[in-house]
This record gives sequence, structure tokens and C-alpha cells, in this order.
Amino acid sequence: MRPLRAGYLAAAAVTVFGAVTGRDRLQWLTKPLLMPLLAADTVTSGVELDPAERRILLGSLAAATVGDVLLIDPDDDRRLIAGASSFAVMQTGYSLLWWRRGARPRAAIAAPRLVAWVGAAGLLRAKAPVLAIPLTAYGATLGTAATLASDPALAPGAKNIAGLNIPNSDPRSRLGIGALLFTVSDGLIVLRRLFARDDRTRRISEGVILATYAAAQYLLTDPEVAGPSRGA
Repeated sequence: MRPLRAGYLAAAAVTVFGAVTGRDRLQWLTKPLLMPLLAADTVTSGVELDPAERRILLGSLAAATVGDVLLIDPDDDRRLIAGASSFAVMQTGYSLLWWRRGARPRAAIAAPRLVAWVGAAGLLRAKAPVLAIPLTAYGATLGTAATLASDPALAPGAKNIAGLNIPNSDPRSRLGIGALLFTVSDGLIVLRRLFARDDRTRRISEGVILATYAAAQYLLTDPEVAGPSRGA
């Protein structure tokens, strides 16, 4: 494992620990480091990347850094909306990357993600109307990126089961799992906001959200999933 990615895992572990134990100072120290560590790894990994794709990836990680800082306080709806806007920029960048690498939307892959998006939008509209429009708009960018990440064209040798590429020795096959983890993490954000009432439940759920988020970013941003550009 490359040192910067090992550092990322260590910072992610401390961030999760800080969330679960209510130590916000730990989150402020380590969470803003997560995406910069992945960005530094992208630059220093030695993996050949198309310059345009490198810029897109670094820009996406910069937007995610802004979102990470905003969501250190996930119980502030204004910060939640602003964070979702930052992550929408990131998801759009990821979609552009997958598109450049040959991914295209397929109805069978998009259908379950569309159902989940509609369900989440309805829940938000009923329970938290002030969040419904911005988070539903963000959900559209998340669903688009997740749909493209599981296109079999990205990893031709991987099995695709129920619209998800199953990881094998090809690093590109991990993108679908990364996108699924991101979807789980964001879905839990909605459930936490709507249903977590006591402090202990909020802290534990925030730890799970951060753990799935960190795992997703680790899989989605590995330069080895790209290799030499196959851009359109």
C-alpha cells in the first residue's frame, strides 16, 4: 500500500473515532486531511493519467474537501445543504471521469437507483421539506455517478449481478462497490437527519456514515482504476 493511502486510512479511522465518541476536535484535525491525502496520492502514485482526467479528479477531491469541512457539523441544515452542493460538484466530476472511460447509462442499472432516488425524495418531502429540493437535486448527481460506475464497459472481465460489477483482479471493477458505499453513506445521512433523536444514536450513525464514506472514496479515487487514458 502506498504511504499516502495508508495515511488516508489512519486519518479516516481517527475521524470515525472522533464522531462515535463525540470528540469534534479530532474530526476538525483529521477530516479535512482526507481528500488532500488522496489528491496527493493521485499526483505521486506514478500511475499514468490523462492530464485532463487528473484535473477533473483533483477538482472533484477539492469539492469533496469543502463538503467534508461543512459536514463536520451534520446537524446544521444550512451546512448540510451547502455540503450537498459541494458533493454535487464532486459527483458530477466523477460522472465525467466514468464517461470519459467509456461508461454509459443502462436502463437495467439505472432502474433500482431511480427507485431509491424517488423514495428518498418522497421521504424528504414528507419529513423535511426544507431539505427536499437541494438533497433531491444532489441525489440526482449521486445516482448518475453510481449508474455509470457500474457499467460493465468499465470492467469487461467482471461479472455484473443485479446492476453491480463484482470486484475481481481488475481495479476498475471496484468502482461499482465504491459508488454503492457512497449511496449507502448518503442514504444514512438522510435517515440520521430524519429519525435519530438521541445523542448516542446520532454519534453511532455518524460513525457508520463516515466509515462507509471513507471506504467509498478510497475505492473511487485510486489512480490504478484508470491507468492510461481511454478517454472519449
